[in-house]
Amino acid sequence: MKLEAHQIRKLKGQRQLIQVNVNGPEQAAAAEAVGIDIVVTGCADRRDAVRAAAPNTHFCYSLRHSDHADKASALRGAFDALSTGADSIYCSLSPHFIETLAREGVPVCAHAGLVPQRARLTGMRGFGKTSSEARAVFEAVKNFESAGAVMVELELLAAPMTALITQATTMTTVSIGSGPSADVQYLFGCDILGEPGQKPRHARAWDDFAAEYARLQARREQAFAAFKSEAQAGTYPAARECVTPPDEAVHEFSDWLTERGR
Repeated sequence: MKLEAHQIRKLKGQRQLIQVNVNGPEQAAAAEAVGIDIVVTGCADRRDAVRAAAPNTHFCYSLRHSDHADKASALRGAFDALSTGADSIYCSLSPHFIETLAREGVPVCAHAGLVPQRARLTGMRGFGKTSSEARAVFEAVKNFESAGAVMVELELLAAPMTALITQATTMTTVSIGSGPSADVQYLFGCDILGEPGQKPRHARAWDDFAAEYARLQARREQAFAAFKSEAQAGTYPAARECVTPPDEAVHEFSDWLTERGR
């Protein structure tokens, strides 16, 4: 059964939910098949396909941070996503933006701790290693709570601080690299599958798609080389792979060309 935002809030402290960021309908379908509670994507061109692939899973659509320079733009983006099947909206912008969305009934997931879109100011690093920094994250969380967010993603926050903040907010907390004690445990599908690319410290792979992709790439190269070789040798295309007209038609066309050339 698909969870709605109000049901996710009621599950706080009852059971931990599982969330996966998916890159397309294949991952979305796999997530639904095994009972993942929430899927997330920010791929606008795949949004409808993700929704169709996981119709019974809560779908949180991620607004791209750089696409919305004003509140009206963010609100339009949220309404557009909700109208095409999203169940909630992730937004990494400030509480002022969150408040605008929440005031219009949009279920919003905010973002605190490491916010990669703001890393120019903070660096790509863990947060909450000191009491003062944990207090700053907590204040950000409470600001989002006051703005009306229903969830908050905590990224690379020290695990003990995550546990304390989870107990101190009414929002559903989402841990990505922030320990085991949040209301939701979150990872990217590409990391779970072991796909190629640099991995953050908190990522764990339960498969090795990188090796599978390498194997497939080698087979692509082998097939392309075989095509090239047979084409150059004249063994491709074979007669069965060509259109074969009646001999009479060929002769007539050949005669016509000869006469035309004169």
